[in-house]
Amino acid sequence: MGLQLTVHASNKAVAAYVRSGDLRSALKVFNAMLRRNTVSWNSLLAGYSKKHGRLDEALRLFARIPCPDVVSYNTLLSCHLINADLRGARRLFDAMTLKDVASWNTMLSGFSRIGAMDEARQLFSAMPQKNHVSWNAIVSGFARAGDMDSAEEHFRRAPEKNDVVLWTAMISGYMDAGNIEKARELFDAMPTRNLVSWNAMLAGYVKNNRAEDGLKHFRKMLVFPVVIPNPSTLSSALLGCSNLSALALGKQIHQLAHKLSLIHNSTVGTSLMSMYCKCGELDDACVLFDGIQTKDIVTWNAMISGCAQHGHGVKAIELFDAMKREGVEPNCITFVAVLTACNHAGLQELGIQYFESMKREYGVEPESDHYSCMVDLLCRAGSLGKAVDLILSMPFKPHPAVFGTLLGACRIHKSLEFAEFAAQRLVESEPQSARAYVQLANVYASMNKWGDVSRVRKSMKQNDIVKMPGYSWIELRGIFHEFRSGDRIHPQLDLIHQKLSEMEKRMKAVGYVPDLSFDLHDVGEDQKELMLMRHSEKLAIAFGLISTLQGTTLRVFKNLRVCGDCHNAAKFLSLIEKRDIILRDTTRFHHFSNDIIWTWDWSTVDFLVSPKESIIVLLFFLNHERKEFKKRYRALIYFDQKVQKPLHPCLKLDFVRH
Repeated sequence: MGLQLTVHASNKAVAAYVRSGDLRSALKVFNAMLRRNTVSWNSLLAGYSKKHGRLDEALRLFARIPCPDVVSYNTLLSCHLINADLRGARRLFDAMTLKDVASWNTMLSGFSRIGAMDEARQLFSAMPQKNHVSWNAIVSGFARAGDMDSAEEHFRRAPEKNDVVLWTAMISGYMDAGNIEKARELFDAMPTRNLVSWNAMLAGYVKNNRAEDGLKHFRKMLVFPVVIPNPSTLSSALLGCSNLSALALGKQIHQLAHKLSLIHNSTVGTSLMSMYCKCGELDDACVLFDGIQTKDIVTWNAMISGCAQHGHGVKAIELFDAMKREGVEPNCITFVAVLTACNHAGLQELGIQYFESMKREYGVEPESDHYSCMVDLLCRAGSLGKAVDLILSMPFKPHPAVFGTLLGACRIHKSLEFAEFAAQRLVESEPQSARAYVQLANVYASMNKWGDVSRVRKSMKQNDIVKMPGYSWIELRGIFHEFRSGDRIHPQLDLIHQKLSEMEKRMKAVGYVPDLSFDLHDVGEDQKELMLMRHSEKLAIAFGLISTLQGTTLRVFKNLRVCGDCHNAAKFLSLIEKRDIILRDTTRFHHFSNDIIWTWDWSTVDFLVSPKESIIVLLFFLNHERKEFKKRYRALIYFDQKVQKPLHPCLKLDFVRH
């Protein structure tokens, strides 16, 4: 009796270690057992069914089982399927003399999970007996594969109409297919809901760029006391906050994570870091990062990427070096972040070194995103020819984004030849996108080729191409205020226009000159200036200035790239109004901090240091924290050599990064 208890207890220990993923400890207990039964062997074999790449070990273990039973065979089937060995699984299944419903379900679930739906359909049809697991597997498989017609057909045929797993599989499938309304209809009709079904709706909304609806859904979810959010819930909600730059709600979710004792969960911690980074609160993200004891690759990537997007290239590279010292191997996402950091910091040579080392030193094959970063890096440095050579040498079809990057650089560097090349390739890649037309028109406008601008617009009209409207928004007291260029509907529009007029006068008084090349209308200069002052970024900033207390940081977000003139105006406004202003666009954050400008337009650097200009530009390599740098270099000024007098403080851009 004592010996039986010992075997039983050992079997329980092996099973417990397997459930926790600790196969090494399970093996240690198994090897120490004086006697084993079939349950012992099956328990250990189950550990290999959860580990990809351990099929050979599983086969050797199975061969040692004295009397394998149907559970042994079913578990070995799972080992084949977890390694995507469909042929081996099929061969074993066909050789099995005794099959139960679990055998069929193992095969069906494995084929469905891999996406082999033709084989899964045949298996399902041949099953002598089906249960709820069978129906869940076939419906989930079709839904994951995007075959919603087949999923719907089997969903309707399923005998158990109250199975929450079936309903949730359908909801996830419709969300993945972009059919949000159908998913919502199913969710509303569900007989019962659980946390997984609520999470499926939330994740689906966020994935389909409906973050606002997702966060409304999240708030409703919190009303139900029986539904307790888990890490997946908070991760999706925080991603929604990131997409909307909803900092206030993100902070509330941070507090909720504390209340639910989820603050130390790695998924939640990383999601919080990303939220703070994308809402412009890099310091808070750093505090969270420093508080995480065990940092995995996802955590490191989030922090490196956050620093890169905020223009702290040196800090991002320092983190990359620290990550390697901790023994964490970089992956493809890491290198996107590192190359972006080099990009925004103007570290061209270092970026090239990292790109070339990816495969050689780390075994990471460069992908489309890495090439896009390199094209951007070369374009920012003015090396348009090298950028084109890199595009043409890509081992795969270039992503349309690289041509958009090249087009943007052509406007700055006045390269008509490369602009027309990039526009042509971009139109071929995205025939219904307005991006190529708009950017090419920008190039023509910057060179005063208004006839060509008109021709591009005419071509857009003929091809039914509609430009995506640009808009900016600002969050005040939990409410989002959205502005479009030339906005006429905001209830405080009169006050906003008054502030805009005041802003324009004060900026011009200290040296601001509107960059008329950013207006594509062939009208007089006065009209162009008026249109520039009505850009959505400036409207949002003006509203923020009249709606907040002096000293409050303004955070403005835009769905497109920040206009160059608005970028320049923000520098002046930050100094005049004594405000920190943060502009976030589709590529990065632009920080304007009172008298120190923490972003830089590399084309402006080229302009300032050209022989034509009589301005001394002092170049600093920034390796200090913001406070230390501010303290050391606050007094620096530049002088006009001709008249021997200081330039206006607005031109005192205390550092230029290389």
